[in-house]
Amino acid sequence: MKIYSFFSGLGFLDLGFENTAGFDVCFANEIHRPFLDAHEFSRASMENSKQSTTARHCCSIENLAAKRNLFKSSNGASEPIGFIGGPPCPDFSIAGKQRGQHGDNGRLTRLYVELIQAHKPHWFLFENVKGLWSTKRHRTFYDEMVRKLIVDGYIVDDRLINALEYGAPQDRDRIILVGFHKRLLGKKSGGRLKGGLGWDLQMSHNRQAVFDAPWPTTNPFGGNPQLPKGCFKELTVEHWFVEKEVSLHPNYCHGFTPRAGLARFQTIEEGDDSKKSFKRLHRWRFSPTVAYGNNEVHLHPYEARRLRVSEALALQTLPTSYTLPDNMTLSNMFKGIGNGVPYVAASGLARMIKNHIENL
Repeated sequence: MKIYSFFSGLGFLDLGFENTAGFDVCFANEIHRPFLDAHEFSRASMENSKQSTTARHCCSIENLAAKRNLFKSSNGASEPIGFIGGPPCPDFSIAGKQRGQHGDNGRLTRLYVELIQAHKPHWFLFENVKGLWSTKRHRTFYDEMVRKLIVDGYIVDDRLINALEYGAPQDRDRIILVGFHKRLLGKKSGGRLKGGLGWDLQMSHNRQAVFDAPWPTTNPFGGNPQLPKGCFKELTVEHWFVEKEVSLHPNYCHGFTPRAGLARFQTIEEGDDSKKSFKRLHRWRFSPTVAYGNNEVHLHPYEARRLRVSEALALQTLPTSYTLPDNMTLSNMFKGIGNGVPYVAASGLARMIKNHIENL
């Protein structure tokens, strides 16, 4: 099944589909050239890479709406065609400036929906932040977009997922909206999918059980805390650092060196992530949302420094063979990593969509 990816970033969501049998990401769109270059570089460096099948386009989504020759799938393809994408979300984020649909980034959600309406892929996936639901005026906008897609013949299902449910070591809520066109499902009109998509079948952990576990809070920096009984070791920062052998990864050497403030790095307790910036992770707990923009600094649990790129990639559960180019700036590396969908969650969503289509 051919997939067209929009707002591809470093390609974490794409990779979940690329590595799921039955999908071929044939098109990737990203406006920020360093991200698109890294998208290509990472595939070239990976084992069993499929980078040769992907056509990459560096431009705004606005420039794609009229280019129907790029989307030959529209109505006559023999195999189902999918669109996937997560428009930039700061304008809907609770921590952002709340510009909503009228912000420079917020309007991209409407443009993505309009692109789906114009080209009518057999199915689509849309990803965005929790704020699109939890703020009343943003939810009104979201509901309007869903109604437009239903009127255009899509049968939809949506859910607020957390990366922890898929086994990623971070507390990251995201809205996922999936739609299938009526011609694929053999329906006469659009609407809500009865019975749902079977989200739980691809999840490895129960959200409430994870949050109810007796996780450690804070410990003095430089100590040697132990994992409390009843916690999920496979969801901890330390487990993923060891699992991904972060110190051996090519991007381990990539990290910010503080010009000053080393004393501050030594005084923040392990696990103290209560402040907006300078959050110190706990080795035996999951990370806050992996996001490193707006001066949000995440510190290593037991070393007096910021996280390195290989460690951030591990928290996003990327395969160990996934690497970023040496000539990419640190700011672009960390921003791109923070924007991405955790790989294990992307893989779970890909399997869910595949199973649904195969069982039609």
